[in-house]
Amino acid sequence: MRRLFQSSILSLQDVLLLAWHTVRSLPGGRGAGARLIAQLDAVGVRSVPIVMLTGLFTGMVLALQASVQLKQFGATLFVGRFVAASMLRELGPVLSGIMVAGRVGAGIAAELSSMKVTEQLDALETMGAEPIRVLVLPRVIAAAIAVPVLALIADIAGLVGASLVSVMYLGVPISAFFQAAIDQVVIDGFVFGMIPSDLVQGILKPLAFGLILSLLACHHGLRATGGTAGVGVATTRAVVSASITILIADYFLTQLLLVLL
Repeated sequence: MRRLFQSSILSLQDVLLLAWHTVRSLPGGRGAGARLIAQLDAVGVRSVPIVMLTGLFTGMVLALQASVQLKQFGATLFVGRFVAASMLRELGPVLSGIMVAGRVGAGIAAELSSMKVTEQLDALETMGAEPIRVLVLPRVIAAAIAVPVLALIADIAGLVGASLVSVMYLGVPISAFFQAAIDQVVIDGFVFGMIPSDLVQGILKPLAFGLILSLLACHHGLRATGGTAGVGVATTRAVVSASITILIADYFLTQLLLVLL
């Protein structure tokens, strides 16, 4: 237990140091725009299908589960409120983060660890290129931009899925479902009197999750050792550590945002 704690502290220190060097590498230098666009495609665009499917069926399950309880009180019209609150605040951001960690985090870790064990990173440094600026920075920025957008897509897909269940199985008119969802957003309040607080949470959380999963994936990829076997180890560690850290961060972010908002 003590050894695990010590290794966790050392890993946290390394990740924070990597984050600092990533910030220092701004601006990205020559070709930064092209690298960022390529990573936005890899991280964001190609993750849309899996995030949409995840959000769609999560919303459908939420509607079914909520209906079991609400039917007892004849309140199935409030399914929209339950789904909206759950998806916007928690499930949309968290599930999007975990899905991207599994798909993109694994890819980043595998790519960077392969470059590390085959000494391509050393070759980059020999040619005068900074690996952090060329490889880490565009991936971190792309994840920070893409994950909030993906979370919003998951939210919309979840509401659509829940509305389908509500209409087909519960007999709730689709207009009543979405009116209940809008009412829930209004009840939860606004930031600065105009931005829904649920939307603020639904953007800030995945922004943090995008930074977390990309930095952890890059960290484990750059630290890979042991030849080709090390690639698999780095990939596994990246996905597991990112998923766990996202869940831990979600708790503390929720506590903080409840106080601030």
